[in-house]
Amino acid sequence: MSLTDASPFAAPAAPTAPDLLDFARRAAADRALVARLPLDPRGRTWVRLEGPGGAEAWLIGWPPGAETGWHDHGGSQGAFATAVGELAEESLAVPLPTRGWRSLELADDVDRTRHLPAGRGRAFGPHHVHQVVNASDQDHAISVHAYYPPLPLIRRYSRSDRVLRLETVERPESW
Repeated sequence: MSLTDASPFAAPAAPTAPDLLDFARRAAADRALVARLPLDPRGRTWVRLEGPGGAEAWLIGWPPGAETGWHDHGGSQGAFATAVGELAEESLAVPLPTRGWRSLELADDVDRTRHLPAGRGRAFGPHHVHQVVNASDQDHAISVHAYYPPLPLIRRYSRSDRVLRLETVERPESW
């Protein structure tokens, strides 16, 4: 064995955003796993999953009209895939500063919307700001989400037209 070969004692590599997306897609395709999620007609439901390489992962149920509100993932990269129904993701196509601001005026061309029906997913980097919505007025959606490193915090924002305001910072102990 040369020094460039992988050591049997080396720590496994941290999962990349594509690794997280692969996991989310595989888990979303697992019909037995998805069928075990209890659904609530009024609020989101979730079950924690074992993510790859120490990643935090969740199976989430979305009743009709449910949404996350604008948020980021505290510097973690992530991915999600829709298992049932369809989700819409609204995101900002620019990285935001992580400190030193409470309110930002956004340029006109930074909004992006993606529609993710069952079987589709997406990965994102550590400075991603978005909101996820089940726009259906009749059907539940179910999705799988994975984050690495595990979420240190979530920053929640309000949005009025082109103004984004930092409202709260949530820590894992409050979830």
